[in-house]
Amino acid sequence: MQQDSPSRDHVSSNTPIQAQDAQVQINSLTAHHVSEYLTHHPHFFEQHASLLTEIFLPSPHGNGAISLTERQQLAQRDKIRVLEAKLAQLIDFAEENDITSTKVHNLGARLLINHSENIDFITLQQTIADSLQQDFTVAQIQLQLWAESKEEALMQNPAFIPADKAVIQWVSALSAPFCGTKPALAFTAIPEHLKSFAFIPLAKPIHLNPLDKQVFGVLILSSENQQRFNAGMGTMYLERIGELVSAALLIYIKVAKNKATSLE
Repeated sequence: MQQDSPSRDHVSSNTPIQAQDAQVQINSLTAHHVSEYLTHHPHFFEQHASLLTEIFLPSPHGNGAISLTERQQLAQRDKIRVLEAKLAQLIDFAEENDITSTKVHNLGARLLINHSENIDFITLQQTIADSLQQDFTVAQIQLQLWAESKEEALMQNPAFIPADKAVIQWVSALSAPFCGTKPALAFTAIPEHLKSFAFIPLAKPIHLNPLDKQVFGVLILSSENQQRFNAGMGTMYLERIGELVSAALLIYIKVAKNKATSLE
């Protein structure tokens, strides 16, 4: 009787064991392993290009399945849409900033013209109010100054009504304009229909150092819209407005030589 070859017996006896080992390896394989393998083998799909059309995935935009290539194309289109939306938003912000920058420039130009013509304080007040109300859609503008006027007659002007010490300390401590609802401080009378405010410190730089300032007043912008001036808004242009108005006011007031005297 002819005996089977050893090789045949070897294959027949070991095949179930090999299959079992292979199944164990498959069961222990995780998504992380697959992801890690593909990351470290970037040419995998070049060497197995047919898989790109043979592997089908659920469609992210409805029922059915699509190939891996189509899924990648959809993912790229989605990314492009997100980037286009962000770009459009950045363009809108840039256009808004350009418009605001022009308005701030126009305010500066008006203040320079008034300064060159040696106008009186009342006219300057009106120029500031008209510019901010017309160009920046502000319902009400108030000046509150605790510096002494160079003209005694101006001390009767509402802008020079003595401010509460707590108000002076609060404004002086601001590192940037305050935006939001009215703070619980004794500011000048503000009508109830005004819902949001910007409190802009008015100051004179000390020794030409913009970081060291002598605060002598506050410019209050008010709006009926509760969201017009909110805590999360940017304040760069409000700071610029404060700097321009401060410079225009300096010729009418006596600023104390040191910070301590401004709180007396």
